[in-house]
Amino acid sequence: MFDLSNVQRLTDEEFARFAKLVYDECGIFLKDSKITLLSNRLRKRLTALNIKTFQEYYDYIQRLTDKAARSKEIEELIDVVSTNETYFFRNERHFDALMQKSFVDIAKNKKEKSLTIWSAGCSTGEEPYTIAICLLESKHLFPGWKLQILATDIAYSVLDFAKEGHYSGRRIEKVPPALLKKYFTPEPSNPEVYTVTNEVKSLVKFGVINLFKDAFPQNVDIIFCRNVMIYFDREHQRTLVANFYRSVSKTNGYLYIGHSETLHAISEDFMYVKLLDSPVY
Repeated sequence: MFDLSNVQRLTDEEFARFAKLVYDECGIFLKDSKITLLSNRLRKRLTALNIKTFQEYYDYIQRLTDKAARSKEIEELIDVVSTNETYFFRNERHFDALMQKSFVDIAKNKKEKSLTIWSAGCSTGEEPYTIAICLLESKHLFPGWKLQILATDIAYSVLDFAKEGHYSGRRIEKVPPALLKKYFTPEPSNPEVYTVTNEVKSLVKFGVINLFKDAFPQNVDIIFCRNVMIYFDREHQRTLVANFYRSVSKTNGYLYIGHSETLHAISEDFMYVKLLDSPVY
């Protein structure tokens, strides 16, 4: 294994190549200020592949002619540049709004007894599982309904983690104690690690979706896409939100975005509503 501790950061030219590759593959826009961050994160991939330089790694990707192998390496690259930090009940007011407003509205007004929620950019699973817990806590609103949560991400690695459903530390510290006891099981070999119960898992279906290359699910009642648009430039944000609009139900449909995000100057299709101090469309 090579010692990469003395490898300098990416040159401006190398950074531009990798930034364009990432942008072309998944729409993530890397600002020039990210050059040191990308350099540090790419070193891990170089170490894993026993490659000496950033240029050799770029050439390695370009030489991959097998579609599956190239797709796998692109996934590794995107996983390196993405931040997958999340936790249960992140921005908890969103989930209060979901239970107290959106669920009540849909249960009251939707004629067809089915509810589909999409967690787009679900990362390691904390968001869709939190939604599932909220749904189970609100199941009295949906007697006889078909309930499903679609959880998608671009990276197989985070989805594999999510499917296992093992969480500990900061990831679960905001779960109310009563819900932790009800919907999680401590691991016998390590009581600090908790596993999501099968009841919760049964509501969630995980899958891979590239938000700029793959088809979207249709007639979705509620879309969660929080802290995802911040990775994209304005053009890709507009494309993404336009596709969400085609995907979401036009009767009582909702789009939840991050508190630091907005659809201002991006889309006029959605109508802004403020639910319990949370930005929802």
